[in-house]
Amino acid sequence: MRLKTAAAFLLLGLIALVAGIGQLTWWAPEKYVTAVVPADTKAAPLTVIDGGLAQLRGDDATLTVRGEGNFVLAAARPDEVEAWVGKAAHNTIDGASEDGRTLTVTHADGEPSAPNPAGADLFASTQSASGTLEYRWDFPAEGEWQLVLASDGKAAAPQDVTITWPSQASAPWAIPLVVIGGILLLAAVVLAVLGTGRGRGGTRGPGRGGPTTGSDQGRRSGPAPRGGRAAGAGRASGWSPNSDRGGFTPRRAAPSRPSSQRWGARAAAGAVVLVLAGPVALPAAQATGSPSEQAAAPQRILLEEQLQRILEQTANAVQTGDNAKDAAKLAPRVAGTALLARTKNYKVRTEVAKAPALAPVRATDLLSSVVTTTRTWPRTVVAVTQGEGNTTPQLLTLRQATPRENYKLIEAVPLLPGNTFPSTASAGAETLALDAKEGLAATPAEAIAGVADRLSSAKSKWKDRIPGNAYITDTHGYQADIVKSSPNAKFTFKHSLVGKEATAFRTADGGALVFAPLDFLITGTPKEAGDKVTLQADAAVLAGGNEATGKMTLTFRETVAVYISPEGGDGKVTLIGATRNLSAASVG
Repeated sequence: MRLKTAAAFLLLGLIALVAGIGQLTWWAPEKYVTAVVPADTKAAPLTVIDGGLAQLRGDDATLTVRGEGNFVLAAARPDEVEAWVGKAAHNTIDGASEDGRTLTVTHADGEPSAPNPAGADLFASTQSASGTLEYRWDFPAEGEWQLVLASDGKAAAPQDVTITWPSQASAPWAIPLVVIGGILLLAAVVLAVLGTGRGRGGTRGPGRGGPTTGSDQGRRSGPAPRGGRAAGAGRASGWSPNSDRGGFTPRRAAPSRPSSQRWGARAAAGAVVLVLAGPVALPAAQATGSPSEQAAAPQRILLEEQLQRILEQTANAVQTGDNAKDAAKLAPRVAGTALLARTKNYKVRTEVAKAPALAPVRATDLLSSVVTTTRTWPRTVVAVTQGEGNTTPQLLTLRQATPRENYKLIEAVPLLPGNTFPSTASAGAETLALDAKEGLAATPAEAIAGVADRLSSAKSKWKDRIPGNAYITDTHGYQADIVKSSPNAKFTFKHSLVGKEATAFRTADGGALVFAPLDFLITGTPKEAGDKVTLQADAAVLAGGNEATGKMTLTFRETVAVYISPEGGDGKVTLIGATRNLSAASVG
């Protein structure tokens, strides 16, 4: 019987062992699953890919794009991607089928073209490729991100897009089956050895007419027990004597198979059932996306690397324009007051050799910055830099008018000697309305008006609240010199805010930092008939003449940076940065 059981264990052990090894090798489930874009997806100039796909079925997902010619993959925040796409036709990939084989694509009809994302400031990072690009979801920072895929904005974006995730199918019984198979094989060997040993070591019982041992003879020759039967006969018949009475009581027959062998057979049968069941697949993971806590936190509109890249491109554009004295070369990266000042400076310098150039714009040393969390447009940031040719740090104001436009330098003002640039919240500065009063000694609008009045007159009512400095002193001295040098003319001086370009930010100490352009207008008229007002050479270039018998005007564009102290402090408004450049002149 043991040999039969050993044979059964051997067979079941081999089955379990082969099944376990098979699940680890030739029957092993796929390690990765790849999802593809459906073949019937409509073409579009842009494809938006949700960043949550990276964790849809576990980490270590790989995005692969194949296309003909050049294409670009750019990363930005979801609201920025939405703003960039606008009304353009596009496809959105934001999920996958339950088995992970097909990507979920939603098509939106719209305009047939869009700008090329390559080189756009809106995107925190871009990757250009030709042929094949593999992307491993290396987002620039924490939080939610989306990708924009495009060829050039006019041609259709590549549609051969696949995402490969680690497969969640597994064979959890592979190792247990190998172990069970090994145990069954070992049990088979043990039972086989025990069964063979018993057959060789047993003694033959006494046969008819054969010899008997001394003990057998003793039992056979002694007196018979009560009841008239021999003790040997009682044992052979399976009955045992009752010590209380002369009768006999029956005894249960021994089981035909030991209980341990029966349990082993059942375990082996269970193993066979598991083998036949095959590998077990785990349920598909649900899309997790980015944590909601990260999505809820305010996000700076520019990362540090983004700002540095924008500054470098801006500095290069300004240097190119300065070298050529060509304002057209400034257009991609300069606008507003900065463009006006350089345009007029180039014109003067082409005719007046001794006219000084404006201070260069540098990006080599980024000393500080003001980057907001305001997600709407226009967006304004400030960078504090200092490089070759800058005697003091420069305060550069850059503005992005719309999502599809790049940032442009609109103001460049030097930090006045003896002043420190106020710090703002590292997580992102708050943008303030010009009429904001909460927590401030003055509203930004009041502060700008106060600085304008302080510059216009040495007897300004703001004299006690706006401390004097080198720029205020120089301005008052310049105005006095004009009056003194032209005794036959009457002059007026006025400084006033230009348009709606002023921007205010909350500082870390609860105060405010304001940047604004002012027009410094000088008007002169002769006191008597026949008197003249004479212009200097640089103003004469812009005015078209150097003498005015009627009315003369000079306009300087000023840029001022103003710090407003918090409410409850000293109530001061400090002019920390300022510059002026000739922007217009006329004679009549």
